Amino acid sequence: MFKNYFEKFGVSREDAAKRCQEIFDTIFYGSDDEKFYHTAGDDMGYMEDTGNHDARTEGMSYGMMMCVQMDRREEFDRLWKWSKTYMFMDKGPNAGYFAWSCRTNGKKNSFGAAPDGEEFFVLDLIFAGNRWGNGEGIFNYHEEAKKLLHTMINKGYDGSKGRAMFDRETAYIKFVAEEDFSDPSYHLPHFYELYAQVAEGEDKEFCKRAAAASREYWKKACHPVTGFSAEYAEYDGTPHHGDLHKFFGRHDWFYSDAYRTILNIALDSIWFGLSDWAKQEGERYIAFFERPENADDWDHIYELDGTKLSEKALHPVAMIATNACTGALVENKDSDRWVKKFLDTPLRMGDRRYYDNCLYFFSYMLLSGNYKIY
Repeated sequence: MFKNYFEKFGVSREDAAKRCQEIFDTIFYGSDDEKFYHTAGDDMGYMEDTGNHDARTEGMSYGMMMCVQMDRREEFDRLWKWSKTYMFMDKGPNAGYFAWSCRTNGKKNSFGAAPDGEEFFVLDLIFAGNRWGNGEGIFNYHEEAKKLLHTMINKGYDGSKGRAMFDRETAYIKFVAEEDFSDPSYHLPHFYELYAQVAEGEDKEFCKRAAAASREYWKKACHPVTGFSAEYAEYDGTPHHGDLHKFFGRHDWFYSDAYRTILNIALDSIWFGLSDWAKQEGERYIAFFERPENADDWDHIYELDGTKLSEKALHPVAMIATNACTGALVENKDSDRWVKKFLDTPLRMGDRRYYDNCLYFFSYMLLSGNYKIY
């Protein structure tokens, strides 16, 4: 049983479980200003990115993780069937992957793939098979996970067209298969450890190597003073300064994608043990937000060294939620303040609620001891 870090604030396990259910119900079945899950036909459904009005592999795979954690098989299967029906690519250089963005009617916006979606899909399917048993066809969860994982590791290296999502030499997950740089928030060593449940042969050994490599990569990518990671980074951990037009602007700063890194470090620590480095990372990270100049003026974009930019953060609720995850790394007055701030923060309403509320739910499950291994 994982620790309930909310207990010191008067939130019992029973109360936390009820709150998890409330959050799920809001995301999936709340009002039109709250939910972003939608049913489609008799047996499918999708998660809408309400800021961009599309469905993304990120959101679809996040929704599936929410469902398996909350024991909601019908919604899980609906999301998975929509993903396989509309997002899966069976031809071209990205055959075997999922199109990262589709219109809500299922038409592909892109024939590129974003590995953060595939990474979650694999563990979603492993957990589903473990929790509910394997079915037939696309609902043979473990078989689907094994095939997708094999493609992610071996595509291109085995003579097939296209490129793998993992770099063979470093064992790092890439930002996209076609590019040779990474995204620190894509690194999920705690997932890779569990992939070994279905992986076979060399894939199993590769997953173990990737887990160790990602934990070391975080040490390279996280700033030694602020603890921040960039959105995109080179294999040596330094920020990626790429074409500003190719990937829609700057990504060498602490901004939206990067909020997930501290959440991932916290979940890895809960599932597989708190390292000295992770504890120090949590201390650095939350101490930065408690500096006098930041304590009441924190919702900005930052350079990795902590330089505060005039632009406001696009996802302030996500920042609150993920900052609170430091409470699983270090328990002191700084992290306590952010855990309490998180407990006092409601789910976000309006167009930008999708990303904020996904990270809100994952952070709440993590800190309440309800983000479980199945």
